[in-house]
Amino acid sequence: MSPTNTPTLADRIEDVLPQTQCTKCGYQGCRPYAEAIAAGQAEINQCPPGGAQGVARLATLTGRQVIPINPVNGMERPRAVAYIDEALCIGCTLCIQACPVDAIVGAAKQMHTIVPELCTGCDLCVDPCPVDCIVMYPVTESTGWDAWSQPLADAARERHDFRALRLRRDAEENDARLAAKAVAKLKAVDALDPATAADEAEKERKRAIIAAAMERARLKKEAAQQQEATPPQAAAKENKPE
Repeated sequence: MSPTNTPTLADRIEDVLPQTQCTKCGYQGCRPYAEAIAAGQAEINQCPPGGAQGVARLATLTGRQVIPINPVNGMERPRAVAYIDEALCIGCTLCIQACPVDAIVGAAKQMHTIVPELCTGCDLCVDPCPVDCIVMYPVTESTGWDAWSQPLADAARERHDFRALRLRRDAEENDARLAAKAVAKLKAVDALDPATAADEAEKERKRAIIAAAMERARLKKEAAQQQEATPPQAAAKENKPE
């Protein structure tokens, strides 16, 4: 929402997306896709979970022409939910980390399970599983918004936003702990005799160099992944209804 509390075009587009956060549109969630549509950088037919009904909703909102779902992004299918074979689960937590709406319950080295009522069917948990114990089961015969609802979309969006907030808070708290630990180390070094202090300072300098190199590598990897996930920024053609 904009600072003036007046919904932007991106806000209104996001409101009519199914909020599965599946990334099949080529963007890292429903909000980035909404922003891309609003900016003319994405078409309105890149959301398989929304289906043809979703395209029609977006066409009405944006004034664009109704077009078929782009098969590059996937096909419109019945709604499915994930299921974990508990006998095979090794408790690695990779599926928990991948779930965008906190629909998986479990802990490290403990059996995990899906909460069906919370699962959006994004299937993002399937590929990370190292033991292939997750499968998707269709739970409806209908597709698109006939298989979904606005209350379900709103609830999924709320969980997704809360998860993003929690992860950001956890990262900030971790950074604060590391900073406090670094300060404590520096104080300990200051209390040592000059020769020992110089030796510790040199070790700390080397550790800092290594940490900086690892951070650069991490940022480079994230940038590469983002580039692979985001379609080329080409101006979308505005197709007006005849």
